Amino acid sequence: MKFIVLLTALLLEQLRPLREGNPVHAAFARYALFLQHHFDAGEWRQGVVAWLLAVAPLTLLVYALEHVLWSISATLAWLFGAGVLYVAVGFRQFSNFFNKINKLLNDGEVPAAREQLRQWRNEDAGELDAGAVARVAIELGLVQSHRNVFAPVAWFLVFGPAGALLYRMAAVVHKQWHVGARPEFAGAGEFAQFSARAFAIIDWVPARLTAATFAAAGNFQDAVECWRSQAAAWYDPLQGIILASGAGALGVRLGGELKEFDRIRYRPELGTGDDADADYLASAVGLVWRAMVIWMLLLVLVTIAHWVR
Repeated sequence: MKFIVLLTALLLEQLRPLREGNPVHAAFARYALFLQHHFDAGEWRQGVVAWLLAVAPLTLLVYALEHVLWSISATLAWLFGAGVLYVAVGFRQFSNFFNKINKLLNDGEVPAAREQLRQWRNEDAGELDAGAVARVAIELGLVQSHRNVFAPVAWFLVFGPAGALLYRMAAVVHKQWHVGARPEFAGAGEFAQFSARAFAIIDWVPARLTAATFAAAGNFQDAVECWRSQAAAWYDPLQGIILASGAGALGVRLGGELKEFDRIRYRPELGTGDDADADYLASAVGLVWRAMVIWMLLLVLVTIAHWVR
């Protein structure tokens, strides 16, 4: 049944995608900021309470409703699960930017590609050249494919729709509170520490599953070697695992220096092989789709094994 629920949600998302900043996600982001505004006095325990209020009620409600619906009708449970997963999972929430940047770079329209990148990451793309735009776009695409697709699906396969929703809410809360820390409190960082640690725990296994799938869908040997030797140097170790494996699988170099407004941002170098360009953007899209096919095939095999048992 989980395969059917997942397939339904993915097909629905392709037919009528929820865009970035859609009303559902925007409403929860505002709720997270509301909790931060009312609870953030710069202390750890306030962050714990606010995080539980943000994440626990909806997770428990979805979990309870799914079990009630299963006792009534498998069809109702299927539709409910597909609806929740449709909200929690989304290729199209990041792929539009990715595809637009790819087309613009292929057409030689670097300034327009920079503008698309600026809108995507909510950070000025400055004076990035075509190679840097491609490099950053690949990094964003790999990380967002994990956070928007593979990680929620992993939690769905274990805990059902409530698991997928838990992951996406924890990711949103972590992002909102990390970006919106209130500087007027000396200990402002402590409020967001629990959300960061909780998300790191929630994402620990999915990040490694995504990295392993990227390795299986691309150059396995280089992906594993880059994962082992480079991931820990990235500022976010979980992102480092995904990016190092993805870069190795693609045979492209990510990370490294970025020149923005006459200053240089130094980042660890990830991957091996050639410098990023528009061609590697298309290769990254193919890697993500191959990885998704691998997951679906494995789920089909597990489903068949369960039926014939």
